[in-house]
Amino acid sequence: MKLKYIIYPIIVLGIAYLIYHRISANKKTEEGGSSSGAKGGKTQSFAVKGVVVKATSFSNNLEVTGTIEANEAVSLQSEVAGLVTGIYFQEGSNVKKGSLLVKINDRDIQAQLQDALTKQTLSSTNENRAKQLLQKGAISQEEYDISLADLKSFKAQAQLIRAQLAKTSIIAPFSGQIGLRSISSGEYITPTKIIANLLSTNPVKINFSVPEKYISQIKMNSVITFRTDASNQIYSGKVFAIEPGINAQTRTLSIKALAKNENQQLRPGSFAKVSLTLDNIEDAILVPNEAIIPVLKGKTVFVSKNGKAKQVEVQSGTRTDKNILITSGLAIGDTVLTTGAMALKEDAAVKVSVVKN
Repeated sequence: MKLKYIIYPIIVLGIAYLIYHRISANKKTEEGGSSSGAKGGKTQSFAVKGVVVKATSFSNNLEVTGTIEANEAVSLQSEVAGLVTGIYFQEGSNVKKGSLLVKINDRDIQAQLQDALTKQTLSSTNENRAKQLLQKGAISQEEYDISLADLKSFKAQAQLIRAQLAKTSIIAPFSGQIGLRSISSGEYITPTKIIANLLSTNPVKINFSVPEKYISQIKMNSVITFRTDASNQIYSGKVFAIEPGINAQTRTLSIKALAKNENQQLRPGSFAKVSLTLDNIEDAILVPNEAIIPVLKGKTVFVSKNGKAKQVEVQSGTRTDKNILITSGLAIGDTVLTTGAMALKEDAAVKVSVVKN
Protein backbone atom coordinates (compact mmCIF):
# COMPACT_ATOMS: atom_id res chain seq x y z
CA MET A 1 0.00 0.00 0.00
CA LYS A 2 2.81 2.38 0.81
CA LEU A 3 4.45 1.60 -2.55
CA LYS A 4 1.25 2.70 -4.35
CA TYR A 5 1.32 6.10 -2.65
CA ILE A 6 4.88 6.58 -3.83
CA ILE A 7 4.43 5.49 -7.50
CA TYR A 8 1.28 7.56 -8.28
CA PRO A 9 2.81 10.94 -7.35
CA ILE A 10 5.90 10.09 -9.39
CA ILE A 11 3.74 9.35 -12.48
CA VAL A 12 1.75 12.60 -12.06
CA LEU A 13 4.92 14.65 -11.72
CA GLY A 14 6.37 12.97 -14.83
CA ILE A 15 3.30 13.79 -16.94
CA ALA A 16 3.30 17.40 -15.72
CA TYR A 17 6.96 17.77 -16.68
CA LEU A 18 6.35 16.42 -20.18
CA ILE A 19 3.45 18.87 -20.71
CA TYR A 20 5.52 21.82 -19.50
CA HIS A 21 8.44 20.82 -21.74
CA ARG A 22 6.15 20.56 -24.80
CA ILE A 23 4.54 23.93 -24.24
CA SER A 24 7.94 25.60 -23.79
CA ALA A 25 9.25 24.03 -27.00
CA ASN A 26 6.22 25.20 -29.04
CA LYS A 27 6.53 28.73 -27.68
CA LYS A 28 10.18 28.93 -28.70
CA THR A 29 9.36 27.62 -32.14
CA GLU A 30 6.63 30.24 -32.66
CA GLU A 31 8.86 33.05 -31.44
CA GLY A 32 11.65 31.97 -33.72
CA GLY A 33 9.34 31.69 -36.74
CA SER A 34 7.75 35.09 -36.23
CA SER A 35 11.13 36.68 -35.72
CA SER A 36 12.56 35.23 -38.93
CA GLY A 37 9.35 36.16 -40.82
CA ALA A 38 9.65 39.75 -39.68
CA LYS A 39 13.25 39.91 -40.81
CA GLY A 40 12.35 38.38 -44.17
CA GLY A 41 9.38 40.76 -44.65
CA LYS A 42 11.68 43.77 -44.54
CA THR A 43 13.76 42.60 -47.46
CA GLN A 44 11.29 40.50 -49.48
CA SER A 45 9.93 41.99 -52.72
CA PHE A 46 7.45 40.55 -55.20
CA ALA A 47 8.51 40.05 -58.81
CA VAL A 48 5.61 41.27 -60.91
CA LYS A 49 4.85 42.44 -64.44
CA GLY A 50 3.38 45.80 -65.34
CA VAL A 51 2.58 48.22 -68.13
CA VAL A 52 3.23 51.95 -68.39
CA VAL A 53 0.05 53.91 -69.09
CA LYS A 54 0.15 55.73 -72.43
CA ALA A 55 -2.39 57.82 -74.35
CA THR A 56 -3.75 56.06 -77.39
CA SER A 57 -6.50 56.48 -79.97
CA PHE A 58 -9.49 54.28 -79.24
CA SER A 59 -12.72 53.64 -81.11
CA ASN A 60 -15.32 53.09 -78.47
CA ASN A 61 -17.21 50.15 -79.93
CA LEU A 62 -19.95 48.60 -77.89
CA GLU A 63 -20.53 44.89 -78.54
CA VAL A 64 -23.82 43.33 -77.49
CA THR A 65 -25.96 40.39 -78.47
CA GLY A 66 -29.25 40.64 -80.32
CA THR A 67 -31.88 38.75 -82.27
CA ILE A 68 -32.87 38.97 -85.92
CA GLU A 69 -36.60 39.49 -86.43
CA ALA A 70 -38.86 39.61 -89.47
CA ASN A 71 -39.94 43.05 -90.57
CA GLU A 72 -43.53 41.78 -90.36
CA ALA A 73 -44.71 38.43 -89.03
CA VAL A 74 -48.13 36.86 -88.51
CA SER A 75 -49.59 33.46 -87.73
CA LEU A 76 -52.46 32.97 -90.17
CA GLN A 77 -55.73 31.86 -88.54
CA SER A 78 -59.36 31.71 -89.60
CA GLU A 79 -61.92 33.96 -87.92
CA VAL A 80 -64.67 31.37 -88.41
CA ALA A 81 -64.92 27.62 -88.04
CA GLY A 82 -65.62 25.46 -91.08
CA LEU A 83 -64.40 23.02 -93.70
CA VAL A 84 -61.39 23.97 -95.82
CA THR A 85 -62.55 23.99 -99.45
CA GLY A 86 -59.39 25.39 -101.04
CA ILE A 87 -55.68 26.04 -100.36
CA TYR A 88 -54.15 28.48 -102.82
CA PHE A 89 -50.48 28.74 -101.83
CA GLN A 90 -47.35 26.63 -102.02
CA GLU A 91 -45.41 26.05 -98.83
CA GLY A 92 -42.28 28.20 -98.65
CA SER A 93 -43.35 30.39 -101.56
CA ASN A 94 -43.65 34.16 -101.82
CA VAL A 95 -47.15 35.63 -101.80
CA LYS A 96 -48.41 39.13 -102.53
CA LYS A 97 -50.53 41.31 -100.31
CA GLY A 98 -54.25 40.71 -100.89
CA SER A 99 -53.87 37.29 -102.52
CA LEU A 100 -56.30 34.52 -101.50
CA LEU A 101 -54.57 31.85 -99.41
CA VAL A 102 -57.33 29.63 -97.97
CA LYS A 103 -61.09 29.34 -98.55
CA ILE A 104 -63.58 28.07 -95.94
CA ASN A 105 -66.95 26.55 -96.86
CA ASP A 106 -69.44 29.46 -97.20
CA ARG A 107 -72.58 27.86 -98.69
CA ASP A 108 -74.80 28.56 -95.71
CA ILE A 109 -73.61 32.18 -95.52
CA GLN A 110 -74.23 32.62 -99.26
CA ALA A 111 -77.79 31.41 -98.76
CA GLN A 112 -78.29 33.83 -95.89
CA LEU A 113 -77.00 36.65 -98.08
CA GLN A 114 -79.41 35.82 -100.88
CA ASP A 115 -82.30 35.81 -98.43
CA ALA A 116 -81.21 39.16 -97.00
CA LEU A 117 -80.85 40.70 -100.47
CA THR A 118 -84.32 39.50 -101.47
CA LYS A 119 -85.83 41.08 -98.38
CA GLN A 120 -83.83 44.24 -99.01
CA THR A 121 -85.18 44.49 -102.58
CA LEU A 122 -88.77 44.02 -101.41
CA SER A 123 -88.26 46.56 -98.63
CA SER A 124 -86.80 49.03 -101.13
CA THR A 125 -89.91 48.68 -103.33
CA ASN A 126 -92.20 49.23 -100.34
CA GLU A 127 -90.24 52.29 -99.27
CA ASN A 128 -90.42 53.79 -102.76
CA ARG A 129 -94.19 53.17 -102.91
CA ALA A 130 -94.68 54.68 -99.44
CA LYS A 131 -92.74 57.77 -100.48
CA GLN A 132 -95.05 58.37 -103.43
CA LEU A 133 -98.12 57.89 -101.25
CA LEU A 134 -96.72 60.31 -98.67
CA GLN A 135 -96.24 62.94 -101.36
CA LYS A 136 -99.94 62.53 -102.33
CA GLY A 137 -101.02 62.65 -98.70
CA ALA A 138 -102.43 59.13 -98.82
CA ILE A 139 -100.39 57.94 -95.80
CA SER A 140 -98.97 59.58 -92.72
CA GLN A 141 -95.31 60.42 -92.09
CA GLU A 142 -95.22 57.72 -89.42
CA GLU A 143 -96.20 55.01 -91.88
CA TYR A 144 -93.48 56.12 -94.29
CA ASP A 145 -90.88 56.18 -91.51
CA ILE A 146 -91.69 52.55 -90.67
CA SER A 147 -91.08 51.44 -94.27
CA LEU A 148 -87.81 53.42 -94.38
CA ALA A 149 -86.64 51.84 -91.11
CA ASP A 150 -87.36 48.36 -92.50
CA LEU A 151 -85.26 49.12 -95.57
CA LYS A 152 -82.31 50.30 -93.45
CA SER A 153 -82.59 47.22 -91.25
CA PHE A 154 -82.41 44.83 -94.22
CA LYS A 155 -79.44 46.74 -95.65
CA ALA A 156 -77.63 46.39 -92.31
CA GLN A 157 -78.37 42.67 -92.21
CA ALA A 158 -76.95 42.27 -95.72
CA GLN A 159 -73.76 44.13 -94.70
CA LEU A 160 -73.39 41.93 -91.62
CA ILE A 161 -73.71 38.77 -93.70
CA ARG A 162 -71.19 40.10 -96.25
CA ALA A 163 -68.74 40.66 -93.35
CA GLN A 164 -69.25 37.05 -92.22
CA LEU A 165 -68.75 35.91 -95.81
CA ALA A 166 -65.46 37.81 -96.07
CA LYS A 167 -64.16 35.92 -93.01
CA THR A 168 -64.33 32.65 -94.96
CA SER A 169 -61.54 33.92 -97.25
CA ILE A 170 -58.08 34.16 -95.66
CA ILE A 171 -56.14 36.90 -97.43
CA ALA A 172 -52.43 37.72 -97.22
CA PRO A 173 -52.19 40.90 -95.08
CA PHE A 174 -48.79 41.81 -96.58
CA SER A 175 -46.30 40.50 -99.13
CA GLY A 176 -43.84 37.96 -97.83
CA GLN A 177 -42.78 34.34 -97.61
CA ILE A 178 -45.25 31.80 -96.29
CA GLY A 179 -44.07 28.85 -94.22
CA LEU A 180 -45.20 25.26 -93.83
CA ARG A 181 -48.96 24.71 -93.66
CA SER A 182 -50.62 22.66 -90.95
CA ILE A 183 -53.98 22.07 -92.64
CA SER A 184 -55.34 20.03 -95.55
CA SER A 185 -58.28 20.44 -97.90
CA GLY A 186 -61.46 19.05 -96.39
CA GLU A 187 -60.23 19.55 -92.83
CA TYR A 188 -62.52 21.20 -90.31
CA ILE A 189 -60.66 24.07 -88.67
CA THR A 190 -61.46 26.43 -85.81
CA PRO A 191 -60.22 29.97 -85.06
CA THR A 192 -57.54 28.55 -82.73
CA LYS A 193 -55.91 26.55 -85.53
CA ILE A 194 -52.70 28.08 -86.95
CA ILE A 195 -52.71 27.61 -90.72
CA ALA A 196 -49.17 28.82 -91.49
CA ASN A 197 -46.72 31.60 -90.67
CA LEU A 198 -46.25 34.53 -93.02
CA LEU A 199 -43.01 36.54 -92.76
CA SER A 200 -41.74 39.64 -94.50
CA THR A 201 -37.94 39.32 -94.38
CA ASN A 202 -36.58 42.09 -96.58
CA PRO A 203 -35.56 44.14 -94.71
CA VAL A 204 -35.11 42.43 -91.35
CA LYS A 205 -35.06 43.97 -87.87
CA ILE A 206 -32.22 43.53 -85.39
CA ASN A 207 -33.44 43.75 -81.81
CA PHE A 208 -30.80 44.41 -79.14
CA SER A 209 -30.29 46.22 -75.83
CA VAL A 210 -27.51 48.46 -74.49
CA PRO A 211 -26.60 49.26 -70.86
CA GLU A 212 -28.11 52.36 -69.32
CA LYS A 213 -24.83 54.31 -69.17
CA TYR A 214 -24.56 54.38 -72.99
CA ILE A 215 -28.02 55.75 -73.79
CA SER A 216 -26.81 59.33 -74.35
CA GLN A 217 -24.55 58.07 -77.16
CA ILE A 218 -27.24 56.20 -79.09
CA LYS A 219 -28.82 58.21 -81.87
CA MET A 220 -31.41 57.58 -84.58
CA ASN A 221 -29.86 56.40 -87.87
CA SER A 222 -26.68 55.27 -86.08
CA VAL A 223 -24.91 52.61 -88.17
CA ILE A 224 -24.40 49.16 -86.66
CA THR A 225 -22.56 46.10 -87.89
CA PHE A 226 -23.41 42.54 -86.97
CA ARG A 227 -22.75 38.93 -87.85
CA THR A 228 -24.44 35.61 -87.18
CA ASP A 229 -23.29 32.12 -86.25
CA ALA A 230 -24.35 30.89 -89.68
CA SER A 231 -21.85 33.08 -91.56
CA ASN A 232 -18.67 35.11 -91.04
CA GLN A 233 -20.02 37.83 -93.31
CA ILE A 234 -20.42 41.24 -91.69
CA TYR A 235 -23.77 42.94 -92.28
CA SER A 236 -24.74 46.54 -91.61
CA GLY A 237 -27.93 48.29 -90.58
CA LYS A 238 -29.33 51.55 -89.22
CA VAL A 239 -31.08 52.28 -85.96
CA PHE A 240 -34.70 53.22 -86.69
CA ALA A 241 -36.43 52.86 -83.31
CA ILE A 242 -35.40 53.44 -79.68
CA GLU A 243 -37.54 52.47 -76.70
CA PRO A 244 -38.46 55.64 -74.76
CA GLY A 245 -38.01 53.98 -71.35
CA ILE A 246 -35.37 51.84 -69.64
CA ASN A 247 -36.12 48.27 -68.57
CA ALA A 248 -36.31 48.41 -64.76
CA GLN A 249 -35.18 44.77 -64.33
CA THR A 250 -32.15 44.76 -66.64
CA ARG A 251 -31.32 48.50 -66.65
CA THR A 252 -30.96 48.39 -70.42
CA LEU A 253 -32.44 50.30 -73.35
CA SER A 254 -34.11 48.34 -76.18
CA ILE A 255 -33.16 49.35 -79.72
CA LYS A 256 -34.15 48.15 -83.19
CA ALA A 257 -32.23 48.51 -86.45
CA LEU A 258 -33.14 47.71 -90.07
CA ALA A 259 -30.87 45.73 -92.41
CA LYS A 260 -31.31 44.75 -96.05
CA ASN A 261 -31.83 41.06 -96.74
CA GLU A 262 -32.14 40.83 -100.50
CA ASN A 263 -30.44 37.41 -100.69
CA GLN A 264 -32.54 36.04 -97.79
CA GLN A 265 -29.39 35.00 -95.93
CA LEU A 266 -30.61 36.43 -92.63
CA ARG A 267 -33.19 34.25 -90.91
CA PRO A 268 -35.61 35.55 -88.27
CA GLY A 269 -34.81 34.14 -84.84
CA SER A 270 -31.06 33.97 -85.50
CA PHE A 271 -28.56 35.10 -82.89
CA ALA A 272 -26.73 38.32 -83.84
CA LYS A 273 -23.46 39.74 -82.50
CA VAL A 274 -23.93 43.49 -82.78
CA SER A 275 -21.18 46.11 -82.81
CA LEU A 276 -22.11 49.76 -82.35
CA THR A 277 -19.58 52.61 -82.61
CA LEU A 278 -20.25 55.11 -79.84
CA ASP A 279 -17.38 57.62 -80.25
CA ASN A 280 -13.67 57.98 -80.98
CA ILE A 281 -11.34 58.90 -78.09
CA GLU A 282 -7.95 60.37 -79.02
CA ASP A 283 -6.28 60.31 -75.56
CA ALA A 284 -7.69 57.08 -74.19
CA ILE A 285 -6.15 55.12 -71.30
CA LEU A 286 -6.27 51.36 -71.81
CA VAL A 287 -5.04 48.72 -69.37
CA PRO A 288 -5.07 44.91 -69.67
CA ASN A 289 -8.18 43.20 -68.35
CA GLU A 290 -6.13 41.13 -65.90
CA ALA A 291 -5.04 44.29 -64.07
CA ILE A 292 -8.60 45.02 -62.92
CA ILE A 293 -9.58 43.88 -59.41
CA PRO A 294 -13.34 43.84 -58.71
CA VAL A 295 -14.21 45.15 -55.24
CA LEU A 296 -17.43 45.78 -53.39
CA LYS A 297 -17.76 49.42 -54.48
CA GLY A 298 -16.34 49.13 -57.99
CA LYS A 299 -12.94 48.36 -59.49
CA THR A 300 -9.32 48.92 -58.45
CA VAL A 301 -5.81 48.37 -59.85
CA PHE A 302 -2.35 48.16 -58.28
CA VAL A 303 0.23 50.70 -59.42
CA SER A 304 3.91 50.87 -58.57
CA LYS A 305 5.13 54.02 -56.81
CA ASN A 306 8.65 54.28 -55.40
CA GLY A 307 9.01 50.51 -55.51
CA LYS A 308 5.83 49.85 -53.55
CA ALA A 309 2.37 48.65 -54.59
CA LYS A 310 -0.47 51.14 -54.23
CA GLN A 311 -4.12 50.18 -54.73
CA VAL A 312 -6.04 52.79 -56.74
CA GLU A 313 -9.78 52.99 -57.37
CA VAL A 314 -10.67 53.45 -61.06
CA GLN A 315 -13.72 54.07 -63.22
CA SER A 316 -13.98 51.98 -66.37
CA GLY A 317 -15.76 52.09 -69.69
CA THR A 318 -15.84 49.74 -72.65
CA ARG A 319 -14.12 46.35 -72.34
CA THR A 320 -12.52 44.61 -75.33
CA ASP A 321 -11.03 41.13 -75.60
CA LYS A 322 -7.68 42.31 -74.16
CA ASN A 323 -8.07 45.77 -72.66
CA ILE A 324 -10.50 47.92 -70.72
CA LEU A 325 -10.99 51.68 -71.06
CA ILE A 326 -10.19 53.64 -67.89
CA THR A 327 -12.15 56.87 -67.57
CA SER A 328 -10.74 58.07 -64.22
CA GLY A 329 -8.23 57.06 -61.52
CA LEU A 330 -5.07 56.72 -63.64
CA ALA A 331 -2.71 59.20 -65.27
CA ILE A 332 -0.31 59.01 -68.18
CA GLY A 333 2.99 57.48 -67.00
CA ASP A 334 1.54 55.36 -64.18
CA THR A 335 2.87 51.82 -63.97
CA VAL A 336 -0.04 49.42 -63.63
CA LEU A 337 0.70 45.93 -62.28
CA THR A 338 -0.76 43.09 -64.33
CA THR A 339 0.35 40.07 -62.26
CA GLY A 340 0.35 39.13 -58.60
CA ALA A 341 -2.78 41.10 -57.79
CA MET A 342 -4.19 38.42 -55.47
CA ALA A 343 -0.96 38.20 -53.43
CA LEU A 344 -0.16 41.91 -53.24
CA LYS A 345 -1.05 44.16 -50.33
CA GLU A 346 -0.86 47.91 -49.87
CA ASP A 347 2.76 49.16 -49.63
CA ALA A 348 4.19 45.76 -50.50
CA ALA A 349 7.66 46.01 -52.06
CA VAL A 350 7.60 45.09 -55.76
CA LYS A 351 10.12 44.55 -58.52
CA VAL A 352 8.38 45.38 -61.81
CA SER A 353 9.21 43.98 -65.23
CA VAL A 354 7.64 46.37 -67.74
CA VAL A 355 5.98 44.73 -70.74
CA LYS A 356 4.38 46.27 -73.82
CA ASN A 357 0.62 46.76 -73.72
